[in-house]
Amino acid sequence: MTNDAIIKLFMENAAKVAADPVRVSSTREMNAVLNKIVAKAGGVFVRKKTDIEKSIRIPKDRIVSDYFEAAFTVEQVDGAIAETGSVICSSFNGRAVQSSLLPSHHVAIVKTDTIYATIDEYFASLSESPPTNITFITGPSRTADIELTLTTGVHGPEQVSIIVV
Repeated sequence: MTNDAIIKLFMENAAKVAADPVRVSSTREMNAVLNKIVAKAGGVFVRKKTDIEKSIRIPKDRIVSDYFEAAFTVEQVDGAIAETGSVICSSFNGRAVQSSLLPSHHVAIVKTDTIYATIDEYFASLSESPPTNITFITGPSRTADIELTLTTGVHGPEQVSIIVV
């Protein structure tokens, strides 16, 4: 499968699970999309560790220093799985995977060269010492535990947006 076919499959499958994927070709375009997403009220948590995260331009008065206070987390994730439309968050480099699960809206930024066709390809790419925590997020959190009624946002974000760069 070509890289373009893998990206296309990921975008299709992410849309099927209500993850709102958008593909952009520049950080300027990424920031325009981001600012539309976070236009609603609430604090925004951005780690600012990767080059992509450092290029994020959100008004300073919206930025919060802790994801516990945030309505939105915006972060570059470790990758994505095309066959499921999932994004991959891990504890690599001391990253707190909770930052992608606690705020009600998770905005995942995925680089095109980190989209894997299958979960097996992702695990094959890991080094001999994989991260201690890996979380796969496939759309907004859903559960039917409560009186068999489908509820979103109980065990993770109510909304997931994906920006593919």
